[in-house]
Amino acid sequence: MAPEVRGAQNISRMCMVCGTENTAGLHARFYELDNGELAGVFTPREEHQGYPDRLHGGIASTILDETMGRAINLTDPDAWGVTIELAVRYRKPVPLGSEVVAHGRITKDGGRMFEGSGEIRLEDGSVAVEATGRYLRLPIEKIAEGDFEREWFADEGPLPTSIG
Repeated sequence: MAPEVRGAQNISRMCMVCGTENTAGLHARFYELDNGELAGVFTPREEHQGYPDRLHGGIASTILDETMGRAINLTDPDAWGVTIELAVRYRKPVPLGSEVVAHGRITKDGGRMFEGSGEIRLEDGSVAVEATGRYLRLPIEKIAEGDFEREWFADEGPLPTSIG
């Protein structure tokens, strides 16, 4: 049975991953699931390819990094993390044009640092890409400058009932 969606996390204006106004970005949305995981969802377009009709590996690692790093917000909504280490294993190509779902979870929360794991699964349920990451927890003032309130806002889009 597919996990149920509990809610959506915030998105931003110009982030490469979730930015609504970034024309080159992924336009990903992030859903908090009832199984304690976070799902990052987007549909790769032609400009996201490496080889023809295949998602570029750097884009696959990007969605996994963002999903794992955001998973800390499931237990600490005010936490912000900066990636300090990312390990990715590519098992199968990810096709373009159909929805990609990255699942992420926190595997260790040590206070100042936290760790996560995640994977992208294909429609048949097989793992295409898997990753682990380590993140440094910092206040937003140490990460971003400028009018962050203008850049970070609630995702008002419709919620799916479940995520595969």
